[in-house]
Amino acid sequence: MTAPLPRCLPILERLIAYPTVSAVSNLDLIDDAEALLCKAGFDVLRLADPDQPKAGLAARIGPAGAGGVLLSAHSDVVPVDGQGWTRDPFRLTREGERLFGRGTTDMKGFLAAILALAERAGAAPLNAPLMMVISYDEELGCLGIGQMMPGLRALGWQPELCIVGEPTGMLPSPGHKGKAVFEAQCKGQAGHSAEAPHFVNALHLAADLIAALRAMQQDYARDGARDDGYAIPYSTVHAGVMQGGRILNIVPEDATLTFELRHLPGDDPSAFQVRLQDRIDTILHDYPETASITFRQINAYPGLDVPSDSPALHLAAAFADRPPGRKVGFGTEAGFFTDAGWPTVVCGPGDMAAQGHKPDEFLETGQLLACEAMLDRVLAHLLKK
Repeated sequence: MTAPLPRCLPILERLIAYPTVSAVSNLDLIDDAEALLCKAGFDVLRLADPDQPKAGLAARIGPAGAGGVLLSAHSDVVPVDGQGWTRDPFRLTREGERLFGRGTTDMKGFLAAILALAERAGAAPLNAPLMMVISYDEELGCLGIGQMMPGLRALGWQPELCIVGEPTGMLPSPGHKGKAVFEAQCKGQAGHSAEAPHFVNALHLAADLIAALRAMQQDYARDGARDDGYAIPYSTVHAGVMQGGRILNIVPEDATLTFELRHLPGDDPSAFQVRLQDRIDTILHDYPETASITFRQINAYPGLDVPSDSPALHLAAAFADRPPGRKVGFGTEAGFFTDAGWPTVVCGPGDMAAQGHKPDEFLETGQLLACEAMLDRVLAHLLKK
């Protein structure tokens, strides 16, 4: 196997060494990327988060006007705490055809490849613009890009294609589900556990709510919208965190449940909330007035649904030299870009199901080579007169 381009691997090594888990600042990585882009001749705008020491970048090189290609990557990675790593997660380790390190697949491999492309583009006579967006806090539910979008929209960019380089095995993906995240507060009655039947246990309320969510999941699987482009062709409901109780001999007065809806375009999240409230009302019917369940939406991001005849999808397939693949099960920032009017496709190196968020995360060198070949075709496209 031929080694990836010489410039890409040193950049990836630097990126992996920045422990940009979402709980800490990403500014060291952003400083590095900004310096590289400025040296290559890009016009660079730093978009700082208003409340924490984090920032994203927007960069552009080439002639003014519409057209060109936008490449997008996020800078943050998921934590390594509690995972059984056998290598230093923040040191790039090459073993045969595998590149180990946190973020190699999700998604610093793609970020390194586009930064290496930036250096090549800086010395090229572009006839259409090359644009790049580097975001933060994607792993927290696409929070950073939401903060960045007003600044990005104000730039007035009009790319013919945006590629979000999340790991798809280098198959252009035309879609993913949207996501809405909710938190429910369950309020019961405190009391001595010896008299437990006389009180309302907030954990029992939360358990009833989980049962209701499971029933709603069955409804989506049986009667909801379907899209066979997905491995799971219907909307999904998932309860992820339940907290409540202090000690065993006190009936819990409070419990909190965090849950999500990953929805197809045909399933409206607002309709989900209406149906959920109906089920909550049914749960509370048999409880005294002191019991309550209230919920609120705490985050959301849009889905992506690219038509099969989209010129952007066909252009991405030509760049990747691969046919379009399936829609992906995980979320990305792509929906924010389509909402801005930028035709967007997800395509990047790596296997999210096999490597994303796992210990000893790695990226195959063949995937990085395929990504570099795609980006070379992007550059060639931008050089055409």
